[in-house]
Amino acid sequence: MIHSSEERVSIPVDDVELEGILDVPAGASGIVVFAHGSGSSRHSPRNNFVAEVIRDRGLGTLLFDLLTEEEDQLRENRFDIPLLTDRLVAATEWLRDRAETADLEVGYFGSSTGAASALRAAARRGEEIAAVVSRGGRVDMAEEVLDDVRAPTLLIVGGADTQVLGLNRDVLERLSCERELHVVEGAGHLFEGEGELEEVANVAADWFAAHLQ
Repeated sequence: MIHSSEERVSIPVDDVELEGILDVPAGASGIVVFAHGSGSSRHSPRNNFVAEVIRDRGLGTLLFDLLTEEEDQLRENRFDIPLLTDRLVAATEWLRDRAETADLEVGYFGSSTGAASALRAAARRGEEIAAVVSRGGRVDMAEEVLDDVRAPTLLIVGGADTQVLGLNRDVLERLSCERELHVVEGAGHLFEGEGELEEVANVAADWFAAHLQ
């Protein structure tokens, strides 16, 4: 276990402040920014579990709310992928402006609809983003920017999540960057079965450890 220091942060974007949890182990070479799915937040138990495994590999993590509490009351905001993409890009720029994170390689971990904003942000930032991992991602919601994604991209999908698996297979074919599909056998959309989330976390951490060094 590598000692790290958890810091509660507030990220100014437009005219709002987005609450987040920044945790960067000493000597980290990279940082993974999490883009949660609709109705979720920085407190997502699944994302926090994955983040812990990633930090154990010596990488930093930033979990933050893509929307304020007030904005989240409006259901349509949760599916406003362009807005969520802007927020993710703004958080990336915020990391670049901080002395302790300015030089770290950046990766994105996106869940469900958050995976669409992760791919869109990666397309916009180009070579600056070193890796993307999608968990049960609605990556089809980023289809118009797939040609612009340069970051090595890992798509993780549950084998029983048949509709999303089909969408991810289609996107895999269309990506021209380094890409891989990892199917967690028998898992549904939320990876609630025994050992399923552990598999997601380990596969994701391996991907980031390989690409953020």
